[in-house]
Amino acid sequence: MKESVYRKLYKRFKQSNGVSTDTRTINQGEVFFALKGPNFNANDFARDAISKGAALAVVDSPETDLSQNEDYIVVDDSLKALQWLASEFRKEFDIPLIGLTGSNGKTTTKELINAVLSRAFKSYATPGNLNNHIGVPLSILSMPKDTEIAVIEMGANHIGEIDLLCRIAQPTHGLITNVGKDHLEGFGSFEGSLRANSELYQYLIEHGGVAFINSSDTILNNMARRFERPVLYPGKSDYSYTEYIGSDPFIKYRAESGAEVKTQLIGKYNFNNIATALCLGKYFSVPEIKANEAVTGYQPKNNRSEWKKTGKNLVLLDAYNANPSSMEVALESFLEMEGNRKAVILGDMFELGQYSDTEHRDLGKKLAGSEISKIILCGKAMSKAADQISNAEYFETKKELLEYLQNNSLKDYLILIKASRGMALEDCLPYL
Repeated sequence: MKESVYRKLYKRFKQSNGVSTDTRTINQGEVFFALKGPNFNANDFARDAISKGAALAVVDSPETDLSQNEDYIVVDDSLKALQWLASEFRKEFDIPLIGLTGSNGKTTTKELINAVLSRAFKSYATPGNLNNHIGVPLSILSMPKDTEIAVIEMGANHIGEIDLLCRIAQPTHGLITNVGKDHLEGFGSFEGSLRANSELYQYLIEHGGVAFINSSDTILNNMARRFERPVLYPGKSDYSYTEYIGSDPFIKYRAESGAEVKTQLIGKYNFNNIATALCLGKYFSVPEIKANEAVTGYQPKNNRSEWKKTGKNLVLLDAYNANPSSMEVALESFLEMEGNRKAVILGDMFELGQYSDTEHRDLGKKLAGSEISKIILCGKAMSKAADQISNAEYFETKKELLEYLQNNSLKDYLILIKASRGMALEDCLPYL
């Protein structure tokens, strides 16, 4: 894309009402970026975007010469143009921008941090989980002009992606929630996941940024050595101290002042997310009482650690996503909860590549040795787990699972539902 085209695009964006990549939801006056995917080419919908009120369509189709039409800008690559535009717009904000990545807990941690920071600033955070090579640019380009501090979530499924996202978002501060067995198919191994996530810290090192590091996590604590002045939490000798008290089922913690605080978050694994938010609150001078109020007011949603009372059962709905690491901590926390009869409904963990059979088989072995009363498994990959359990109910498809639940009513159970997003096991809830 020639320099004059860049300048023209930026000028037209500044005169617009924002950006869009979807003609189904585009608003009047937005700039439409025609992106390509495995099964679509949005260049085909550029005229539709203009007819629906788009101020401009950015296209990269070589078959269409629209360079003389003021409704269109022709570029070499629409995605790269979107990413460039976001990086340029980011430079207009002389504010702290917190980059956040990790294997598990990114979105919950992002929401908690934003809740805390919003008590003292006009804060902005990634909407939903728009955390990839398209979502991060869209998040940046949606930042209100009066934003005083921002929290940008970054996700990846291959090495090099976090580095790219950092160069778009240009974080001044950052943190990694944890490093686990996520996206093994793309990362190639746990070591690949470690390398990919650490790209955020490498960016901060190169640009003099500030890293927040959970000292209770051995892997992350080892990374602290790379920084001259890392901001550590949640230990007693760290910059920020928060103590886990317990969960019944909601997490209780002791703040630095000694105050005991009860949250609406379930699962010990969520304590680190809370401690992270409190650390950042302290660093950016949010009064502790306001930070605690923000944490206690946060209620999980979107199938992430949601506590559901159905009338027949108590359900921990954690069906937004799953990988071997998140599945392990979710089960550990679930087993610690009070409940005479426990049941699990677990679905496939995706994107594990060559590790899929082994990881599902290992999960089955753990379940076989547990005290869970009823084990229900669903999905082709979960057959490897079912093979390890003599009393498991196994269904290859979700349709078969739902038929079973409809005809075999579960009652008076404490139930954990967890699987990768593609399984959509929240569909089980009406039958429970």
